[in-house]
Amino acid sequence: MATQSVEKLQGLDRQTLVGIYRTMYVSRRLDDKEIQLKRQNKIYFQISGAGHEAVLVAAGLVLKPGHDWFYAYYRDRALMLQLGMTPLDMLLGAVGAKDDPNSGGRQMPSHWSSPALHVVTKSSPTGTQFTQAVGCAEATVHLNEGGDEVTYCSAGEGTTSEGEFWESLNTASNRKAPILYLIEDNGYAISVPVEVQTAGGSISRLVRSFPDLLVREVDGTDPLASLAVLRESAAWCRARRGPALVHAHVIRPYSHSLSDDETLYRPAAEREEDARRDPLVSYPRFLVAEGLATEEELKAMRAQVDREIAEATDAALSAPFPSPESAPRHLYSEEVDPTSAAFATELRPSGDPKTMVDLLNSCLADEMARDPRIVVFGEDVADCSREENLERVKGKGGVFKVTHNLQRKFGSNRVFNAPLAEANIVGRAVGMAARGLKPVVEIQFMDYIWPAFMQIRNELAVIRWRSNGTWKCPVVIRVTYGGYLQGGAIYHSQCGEVFFTHIPGLRVVIPSNAEDAAGLLRTAIRADDPVLFLEHKHLYRQTYNKGRYPGPDYMIPFGRASVPREGGDVTVVTFGALVQRSLVAARQAEAEGIQTEVIDLRSLAPYDWPAIARSVKKTGKALVVHEDNRSWGYGAEIAARIADELFEWLDAPVRRIGALDTFVGYNPVLENAILPQVSSVLQGIRELKRY
Repeated sequence: MATQSVEKLQGLDRQTLVGIYRTMYVSRRLDDKEIQLKRQNKIYFQISGAGHEAVLVAAGLVLKPGHDWFYAYYRDRALMLQLGMTPLDMLLGAVGAKDDPNSGGRQMPSHWSSPALHVVTKSSPTGTQFTQAVGCAEATVHLNEGGDEVTYCSAGEGTTSEGEFWESLNTASNRKAPILYLIEDNGYAISVPVEVQTAGGSISRLVRSFPDLLVREVDGTDPLASLAVLRESAAWCRARRGPALVHAHVIRPYSHSLSDDETLYRPAAEREEDARRDPLVSYPRFLVAEGLATEEELKAMRAQVDREIAEATDAALSAPFPSPESAPRHLYSEEVDPTSAAFATELRPSGDPKTMVDLLNSCLADEMARDPRIVVFGEDVADCSREENLERVKGKGGVFKVTHNLQRKFGSNRVFNAPLAEANIVGRAVGMAARGLKPVVEIQFMDYIWPAFMQIRNELAVIRWRSNGTWKCPVVIRVTYGGYLQGGAIYHSQCGEVFFTHIPGLRVVIPSNAEDAAGLLRTAIRADDPVLFLEHKHLYRQTYNKGRYPGPDYMIPFGRASVPREGGDVTVVTFGALVQRSLVAARQAEAEGIQTEVIDLRSLAPYDWPAIARSVKKTGKALVVHEDNRSWGYGAEIAARIADELFEWLDAPVRRIGALDTFVGYNPVLENAILPQVSSVLQGIRELKRY
């Protein structure tokens, strides 16, 4: 033990000092028990917190369960025990029991979650928690400006190689967010040593240049030294002086997990050195040497813990499993159903016809006035980040002006610009939503959403399901989408909706006209699920899709298509910019005696299957039209389902029209050849009619 820590004992009484050892011992014995159960094939996975216990118990003594917020990683078992989780809670997770309080058997063990303790549901991808924790810390300031809550975020040293770590540090320092990073450095990321992971072999040396970031380094196997450093760091955050980062040097006496064998890459001498630093060896010696406990007392305590863990193990092994019928539960909100009639409100139009941009802006303004929880951020969405210049400039308000004047109306704490970092935008929104805010964020172009795909696929959409319904994440992501503007080329013309409609738990919406855009955006905001709201930039200012503002409460249920044109010969199922092209093609086909019914899906996940079925049963012929690549596109699912479930009513094969299986070119000649045109839709209608 460090001399300073031994002398001062950090002001702790005997009971607390002995209690530190008890919690560390419980944590280690739980690891040992799970390893035994895995080898007996009674559980399915194990990953330990061995060697990290000392600094984690110290963190649990400094931080406040149910007050502070926790983004803890899978080695944080000792912290969870110190905060109030029980051995039974953890063993129920190990066996995948129905009553596992972390996930109901849906996640691997050690993926912590507890709304009561403010432990936000944890996932397996490394690094995704960093930006979420920043968003959570920002929400603390937004919701309780004078409060002293701290957001704790931990990770192994290897995870600091992820880009989101650096993105989070940039934002946390920039906004002086009250976030306490604990980097638990056991020298390895699975088999990769720290000097290969991190330039210079020290993450704390690399980050010292971030402004307002308190950086401390500590022997994380010493609980009292750790306690001193964590107290200082938490106080820094509580005083709103900025974020803090504690770099704790710990050990890993066991392999990374039971899927790993560290003897393949760590020599015996190195592992023996770790064993000499083991806090489960050094700390009880300290207690005895200081006269805080006798060997007999510690032995009796260990025996009591072993009995408790044995009893908890018996209870966990006899606990019921989840029922097969429960598998689909909690994909979406069970309290707020945006497909229901409650979202079919009356149209109350007012004013002159306006563009889609105008009505989206009006909808956002009305919703922000109605609900103070709504925050809007993204790249360039503010009018002017330098508030002192607001009176001297017109204001940006987004690349396409959708958010124009919202900052002026609602202030810079509710409408603000984000760094050019898409994962940062979505990750922060996830953290804010966990705290009860309603983020409506913007990704400028679908072409640049991909850095955020991990946050969308593995976090945003799955949080409710993986936490067995105890957490939710109702974020709205507005995304500019599609081609047809000419000059957009490869990186400003993508669609890609099928990547997102494949994700359970995510709603995907795309309006084709101004009035629908306002109604669907309001539904997205008032829903309780994550929504990807696609705004086709070609439709933003078209005269043919203008509409009068439908009123401050107008909503359209998701999964309810519109039928802008009725007909009895051919059904065209489409959405987005292809709606207008299909309507033009249908009018041209009418001159040839062909009556075409056009269905505008409006929302893609869910979609209106009953409307499709009614139409195809009437016409007997179906043409699915979408802008993205034809192969493996969204239309393939619709076509397959029509062929599967409506075969008896079909008088012709189901046909699809989509873009060529290539990228969109810059020259208009290339773009027109690649994207579906009115002529290609008309040709498809003709061929089906003749069949």
